[in-house]
Amino acid sequence: MEIKIEKIKSFQDLEAWQEGHKLVIQVFQVTNTYPKEEVYGLIGHSKRASLSITTNISEAFSRTNFKEKIQYYSFALKGVREVQNFLLVARDLGYLKSDSFDKIAAQTAIVSRICGDLVKGGKR
Repeated sequence: MEIKIEKIKSFQDLEAWQEGHKLVIQVFQVTNTYPKEEVYGLIGHSKRASLSITTNISEAFSRTNFKEKIQYYSFALKGVREVQNFLLVARDLGYLKSDSFDKIAAQTAIVSRICGDLVKGGKR
């Protein structure tokens, strides 16, 4: 059996970025259903926090210093935690239905696990 290893050429090849990107798309879609008075509250904060995840993963990719990479992966993990908090608030305010919350919460768990592994020195 031959194992084929593909070289990572871009931050877009990283599993962390790919799963984070899925989360960003979900956050943007779900926040479009929030009340318009939340545009400068939960909507804006949720979108910015989600974007910070993939932004920091892509920034980590460009760093050659291991400590800097870990720092940016830590920032990405912080963004995941912010998104999780905002989703809980939105659910508790009735802006998110249970099925929508469960789906996006599952994606935050995936991204959190991957980013946590990267902070510990993994290579996803």
